[in-house]
Amino acid sequence: MPNRDPDHHVSVEPGSQRVTVVIDGQTVADTTRPLLLHETGLPVRYYLRPEDVRLELFQPTDTVTACPYKGKASYWAFRDGEHLRPDVAWSYENPYPEVAAIKGCLSFYDADADVTVG
Repeated sequence: MPNRDPDHHVSVEPGSQRVTVVIDGQTVADTTRPLLLHETGLPVRYYLRPEDVRLELFQPTDTVTACPYKGKASYWAFRDGEHLRPDVAWSYENPYPEVAAIKGCLSFYDADADVTVG
């Protein structure tokens, strides 16, 4: 079990907002059933179910990071023809029990994707 700050909290709740994700002018995700992850000191993150993401435009990368509150994250690259944009999204395949709802869902970096919530 990782060393955790007792004042740091993480929670997940279902949302009903419409969330669209656009990368390089292409809509790569669209959903009305995002999962909202709230984490102390960070903006809300929207996790989208794989069936709401155009996975054919993505490929896994070798990048892996560890979070003491969520687990190990795997990363995804966006491929548009010959153009490859690495590590634009991440997912947790085996998240910690507190955030089990995000298992397999993808979240996108704001610097690489236009995430619109409305």
